[in-house]
Amino acid sequence: MYDTIIIGTGAAGISAALTLKQLNKNFLWIGSKDLSYKISAAEMIRNYPGLSSVSGKDLKNAFLNQIKDMNIEILDKQVTGVYDMTQNYAVLCGSDTYEAKTIILALGVESVKPIKGEVELLGMGVSYCATCDGFLYKNKDITVFSTSKEFEDEVKYLASLAKNVEYLALYKDVDINLDNVNVSFDMPKEIQKENKKIKTILKDREIISDGIFVLKPAISPAILVPGLEALDGHIVINRKCETNLKGVFACGDCTGRPYQYAKAVGEGNVAAHSANEFLQKNK
Repeated sequence: MYDTIIIGTGAAGISAALTLKQLNKNFLWIGSKDLSYKISAAEMIRNYPGLSSVSGKDLKNAFLNQIKDMNIEILDKQVTGVYDMTQNYAVLCGSDTYEAKTIILALGVESVKPIKGEVELLGMGVSYCATCDGFLYKNKDITVFSTSKEFEDEVKYLASLAKNVEYLALYKDVDINLDNVNVSFDMPKEIQKENKKIKTILKDREIISDGIFVLKPAISPAILVPGLEALDGHIVINRKCETNLKGVFACGDCTGRPYQYAKAVGEGNVAAHSANEFLQKNK
């Protein structure tokens, strides 16, 4: 049982992890070991205190060095659900479950809006997790939509199971060359259920398959955490970074604009202190 589980490895999650380490808390940090892709993607950052002008790549390396110096580990997995167990929370990562007394959500924000029908058909032919649900589609035809190159290993994993894969990529430089994978650069307009099949509607064609995997860095908070209050796609918090769920805190881009590193770092620090305060009051 952990004191806290932090979900997300962007600037807010980094700040929360560093603060909890200083507070000597027993915490688990889940996300990409390579940190959020948005950090390294920044061309130049000019309003980060103490750094008059720094590239995203250099800032990422500075973060990684600090994390290493503080001996903080990152569990490189994708969270598929957070559930209230009354006295604590259960965090699902595929078939693995981790428990904590408090949760800090540093989820970032979705880079693209949900596809029409995506949320409604989640669990009924639509999946977000390749390692969780891939086995259900062994020797079947699937569609995969991805917004980032970082998910190519998951696409290759799905291809090792499926009969055929229609891969819809929303980025350039796709590095997948497999006989059973057809790569195109179409954006799905809608997902529909048709009998026992999934119909993916594109601009000029339709794809019929047994299921579709939507692979993206951020999942809607309301989907990930049942009962969480959100407004216009952002988690609702107060000045202490508390959400409407007892023991759940949120920070960074997922709480709303401005999408700035300085704002995210500040909220990450506040969320960690608020989680610590909650733990002290509920020993």
